[in-house]
Amino acid sequence: MPDETSGDTAPLQQITVPIAGMTCAACEHKVAKALGALPGVQHAEASARTGRATIVASERPDDDLINAALSRSGYSVGTDPWVSTDTRVWRTFIVSAIVIGLAVYVALSLGLADLPSRLADPSSGGLMLVLVLGLTAGVSTCMALVGGLVLAVSASHASALARAGVVEPSFGTRMRPHLMFNAGRIVGFGILGAMLGLLGGAFSLPSSVTGLLLIGVAIVMALLGIRLTGIFPRLSAWNLSLPSGIGRALGIGEQAEGSYSDVRTAIVGAATFFLPCGFTQAVQLYALTTGSPATAGLIMATFAVGTTPGLLALAGIPEVATGSKRDAVLRIVGVLVICFALINALGGLRLLGYDISSSKPSAEVTQSAAQQQVSPNVTVANGTQIVTMTQEPRGYTPADTVVYAGMPITWVINATSPYDCSAFLRVPDLGVTANLTAGENRVTLPALKTGVTSFTCVMGMYGGTLVAVDPPAALAAS
Repeated sequence: MPDETSGDTAPLQQITVPIAGMTCAACEHKVAKALGALPGVQHAEASARTGRATIVASERPDDDLINAALSRSGYSVGTDPWVSTDTRVWRTFIVSAIVIGLAVYVALSLGLADLPSRLADPSSGGLMLVLVLGLTAGVSTCMALVGGLVLAVSASHASALARAGVVEPSFGTRMRPHLMFNAGRIVGFGILGAMLGLLGGAFSLPSSVTGLLLIGVAIVMALLGIRLTGIFPRLSAWNLSLPSGIGRALGIGEQAEGSYSDVRTAIVGAATFFLPCGFTQAVQLYALTTGSPATAGLIMATFAVGTTPGLLALAGIPEVATGSKRDAVLRIVGVLVICFALINALGGLRLLGYDISSSKPSAEVTQSAAQQQVSPNVTVANGTQIVTMTQEPRGYTPADTVVYAGMPITWVINATSPYDCSAFLRVPDLGVTANLTAGENRVTLPALKTGVTSFTCVMGMYGGTLVAVDPPAALAAS
């Protein structure tokens, strides 16, 4: 038997090269392509997760050739540091943080005291937050995770056109699968989001669980925000990729059989609801806590709309995932995401009973309590207190009420905005849950002990207090 390693054929060897700068599947492909084109290289593959590339070659390529090939692709030999040493990254991060902080300070100085709540209210500012998260996900984690599906759908459609004899399809024809894919995402996310809201409403999650979920959302958002800023480069490789074989199972991989289908493409788009994207999971938890099918469906559909521009850009401009300008924009968005994470964390802490942000009883209420007088919105009839309050898009009026201790309460709440976060009322200390509908709502509370009982919306963004004081002797004796 001849010696396979003798003669003109040199034995193949496996060479591992550390690569700095890889953050996604697109990076892996570019690095592998650059290294695979080197003389003597039979095969090359790269991993953003490990920060390494593996070359199979008859002999190790010259280091200068490796450096030059990687440099032309935007990468370099080496290991990403834990903390960035790039002054551009830190400059963008610091300037963004200062500008955003000043903007919030100016807004608060102008009397917009509910700005943080606007940013996290799912029916107004909260939808804007969800849209921003969708836009961010569409050019980062969702692009890395869903992008493979998008490109696979495009490949299947192109193959179907080729089999049909279409040589030069129009731009609209080429974009058709992407439009169907994203339409399926938007509709599917809305329907599945409504089911999440229905599930949350049926189970009426305790305030403590909701608070923990919100803190979990905040942690995920903070990690994603830090990753986007680039200040910790090794976190930038924290990316989820589509498991091998799923493309074939969905019928859209390169080896999939059968012709292209608009319906199947839309279903695949809807099915991405279940892919483990960090942004998607954060918004799903947010939708679950609302307990409202309409609100949760609107939240998830808005998130899907937000991801659409990035995914369509991926379809039309593959280079959208590169470039220094995009990196600078993502750093700014990362700072915003961290701010949003802080807001959600404060809301979660409030639901857990740790209100470090606000809502102490007003001076008028404190003075009234000291004088043992109940608030004007409290009346007593047949041994029961009637407390009236109005729910509005930005909270509750009055937010603070003095009541008598030791006497049951009928809480009459006029809801003027049933799709706002403030419509989902919680009294954590009493375990009371009230999802308000338009018009008059009646909530029964037990007799309170002397002291302060806090209430809040389901997201911990709006709140108030019931301050219980001892009743006059004559009333207590009656």
